[in-house]
This record gives sequence, structure tokens and C-alpha cells, in this order.
Amino acid sequence: MAPPLRDIAHLGHVELLTPDLDASLRFFTDYLGLTVNGRHGDSVYLRTWDDYEHHSLVLTAHETSGLRRTALRASSEEALRRRVGELEAAGHAGRWTEDEPGLGPLYVTSDPDGHEVALYWESEWFRAPDGLRPGLKNQPQAKPGHGVGVRRLDHVNYLAADVAANADFHQRLLGARPTEQIRLDTGRIVAKWLTFTDKSYDVVHTEDRTGSRGRLHHIAFATDTREDILRAADLALDTGVFIETGPHKHAIQQTFFLYVYEPGGNRVELCNPLTRLVLAPDWPLITWTEAERAKGQAWGLKTIESFHTHGTPPLDQAQDT
Repeated sequence: MAPPLRDIAHLGHVELLTPDLDASLRFFTDYLGLTVNGRHGDSVYLRTWDDYEHHSLVLTAHETSGLRRTALRASSEEALRRRVGELEAAGHAGRWTEDEPGLGPLYVTSDPDGHEVALYWESEWFRAPDGLRPGLKNQPQAKPGHGVGVRRLDHVNYLAADVAANADFHQRLLGARPTEQIRLDTGRIVAKWLTFTDKSYDVVHTEDRTGSRGRLHHIAFATDTREDILRAADLALDTGVFIETGPHKHAIQQTFFLYVYEPGGNRVELCNPLTRLVLAPDWPLITWTEAERAKGQAWGLKTIESFHTHGTPPLDQAQDT
């Protein structure tokens, strides 16, 4: 039996690894406009201005870049227990931990590819201190006066050795709803978009052409407008942030985007998907063919091969949305 769609309320936050914590921190605070909301050991906790929770992103010092954890908030304590039961019954037993500030117990497991996934319910709502208090009481924090000023964490795109298996994990055991996919002429699914909410997607699985497991394609932050994406490109030029591609528009999911790299080596997408919602309860899964994807992105930009800044094997094509 398929789990209820709302057992998972939304994408909570992610933890990124970086071999240059100081430089990565400057990127996320000075360029993107996130706010530091605590430190512990080798980790720094940051938040976007429109996040009601303690943090949107954890940066942790490590010898390599990559994704350590994706945290999903359940819709209730009962929903959390249901998902834990389903995971354990399906052979994805995890562990309970309380290792993040502002959160209660997290149940940590992993998808078939080895990406760490944490589920939680208890969450401390952010109370803005003096200097960050907003002018409107229905906003958690004042908008930043510097950088891009991203509004929220939007989605995670995982690289996966087996897209179908990993998408099935999110759909069958966590209750995500698939919205679009790419199928090659051989029948193999090489990318799939899924949502826990009314957004058109929260997580994406993209085939890792190296055959590796547990890697990250990118994380994405949403902006208020498409003009913010253009401004982000100008700021990147001004501050030396590496632009991989864009500004441009994805054909799948219709997102206006810019791909950049932060100094630790993680790809970050800035996107403006705010007008794209999946409100139909019977939304059909849209399948894109190999011939359709060969046409490239919207407006004719060809899908590109992209390389990690530290010289590791090429990541999959930048075919996110």
C-alpha cells in the first residue's frame, strides 16, 4: 500500500561537506546571503531568510566535498513513526540520533545508493534576534541587504547508479509523488523528479555515468524573481564565483536557473520555480524521450558535460529541470 502523501511535510535541510570551510562559508553568507545560526565542532549552521526552522544548511569541514545528509520533516509524530515502520519493514532500518541543534530525534537511514536520509518531527521555530527582526510579523527573518538573498532551500539532485531504485525508495517508502522522468530508447530511466508537497519537485535522481554511488549533482536555492537570477550572475562576475552555465531556462519543470560552484567544490543551483505548482491530485507522470532531451534545454541550450572543480570524474549532464 502506498504511504500517505503528506507523511513527509517538506524538505528540511541538507548537510554539505567542504574541504575549505572558511571559503565555503563566505560563499553562502556573502554571496548567497544566508545567516549563521550557530556552530559546533567542524560544522556551521546557516539559514535562508524565509525558513521557519533553525537551519536550512549545515556546512561541515571534511577532506572532500559532497552531501552527507538530507533531512526531511514529517507532518506529525505519528507520520514519523509510520515512515520508520515502513522503512524497517522494507529492510532500510536506521538509527535514532539527536545530533543537530533546534531539532528533536532524527531517524537516519539511507537510500539504495547510500545517500543518508534523516526524518524528524520536533523542530524549534526560529526567533529572530535584534538586527534580524522582520518588519512583517508573518516572516521569520528580515530580508538580507547583501548578496543574492535566496529565499529557501528548494531541492536536492542526487547522482545515482540506479535511478529507478532510488526514486522508488522515495516514492514507496517516503510518499513522494513522481512528476516527470527521462526514459532512454532502451527503456532505462535516467532521471526522475519527485515531490512531497505542491511544488513540482523536491528531490531529483540523475544517473551517475561513472557508475559511482552516493554522489551529489547539486543543491538548489530559490529566489523571489527571475531578475534575482540575473543579478546573481552579475554578482558572481563581480566576486569571482565560478559560473558553470546559465542564466537559462530548463525545459523540464520550467525553472529559470544559474549553476555556480562554491569554493569547496559543490555545485549550487539558483532557481526561480515559484510559479510552477502541481495542484492536480491526479497529475500524470510526464515522460521525456531520448529524442526530446537531445534537443537540449529551453531556448536551445544544449545539455552540457560538467566537471568537478577538484578534477574528479565528470558528473552527469546538467539536465536538472
